[in-house]
Amino acid sequence: MSRLNLTLDADTSLRLNRYARSGGKPRAAIARELLREGLARREAQERAKKLAADYAAGRGDARAVLKDLEGAQIDLLDDDEG
Repeated sequence: MSRLNLTLDADTSLRLNRYARSGGKPRAAIARELLREGLARREAQERAKKLAADYAAGRGDARAVLKDLEGAQIDLLDDDEG
């Protein structure tokens, strides 16, 4: 496991503290979760951009992949609301 040294501005530090207190977890655990979520979101956005570019370029299977991706996103939204 590697370590990362971050310097946070006052507002970010306060917000991180607030999340940690409300979740009953250490700051580092919350920071790890937020980094993972942010990276996953960014990777999903990159996949969606590639898919859109492939679709625009006329890739044959892009429509099927797009339909699967949309279904997965709706499932994720349903999970978040539950």
